[in-house]
Amino acid sequence: MPDPATMADALRSEMVRVQKEIDRAFDATLPVPDDSRRPLVEAMRHATIGGGKRLRPLLLIETARILGVDRDCAIRAACALEAIHAYSLIHDDLPCMDDDAMRHGKPSVHKAFGEATAVLAGDALQTYAFALLADHQATGDSFVRIELVRCLARAAGHQGMAGGQMMDMAAEGATLGLPTITRMQQRKTGALLEAAVEMGAILGHLPDEGRLHLRGYAHDIGLAFQIADDLLDAQGDAQLAGKTLRKDDAAGKQTFLTLLGAERAREQATMLADQAVGHLAHYGKEADMLRALARFIVEREY
Repeated sequence: MPDPATMADALRSEMVRVQKEIDRAFDATLPVPDDSRRPLVEAMRHATIGGGKRLRPLLLIETARILGVDRDCAIRAACALEAIHAYSLIHDDLPCMDDDAMRHGKPSVHKAFGEATAVLAGDALQTYAFALLADHQATGDSFVRIELVRCLARAAGHQGMAGGQMMDMAAEGATLGLPTITRMQQRKTGALLEAAVEMGAILGHLPDEGRLHLRGYAHDIGLAFQIADDLLDAQGDAQLAGKTLRKDDAAGKQTFLTLLGAERAREQATMLADQAVGHLAHYGKEADMLRALARFIVEREY
């Protein structure tokens, strides 16, 4: 077994590497035009460059790596996934949604560029994501490209993230049970995390029946991530988080924390991380980064 401290250091180094790679890729593929579209692309760049932990790209890249995928192909797919995540945050921060002024330690897009440009930037990032995946540079295998597009579309749409956001909006002030909150968060937060692992497996040509363990891992870290987020919203440091905290309670939203209490919620998150690591049992040391990432998700401070 690798030393936990050594793996934590390795994970931090890899996170920094992936952050830089994703920033460079967005910088290269989102050049600012010298015409009236300039504010739109600047808003897209504001949302995608220089912010965030890049957990979803890291999950995709690491899954692809252990399956022998070319790193450049994995980075391109990871940018598509992160573009969807960025668009969702732009729209989530709008006054008609969560009305947040800060994101990743800087003004949210609608504060920096105005609401109309923010809406367009989110729309444009969504289509940009699928353009990245549909291009032959993503992979020379057209069947893999189609499967990548299908996977990301399902995770982002009404069956996944957008559907979960609608469920979250409808839940304000309502009394919900744990199964309902779990289903909502599996869609709102878990869907893109699960898609990250699935897309890495798709790039690695892993057949559907061979993805069961990876899907179990992704499912468990998705729930663990949301529980950790609920704990951070209630107890975290807003400066570290780079966004407004304590909003769930103010909005009257029920969360894993309100249902379970802090101690049980933390125990549940740890159990899910342990369970996620267990799904990787038939992989060797090549999956150590995924194991360390499961631990990071529940132990993080931001």
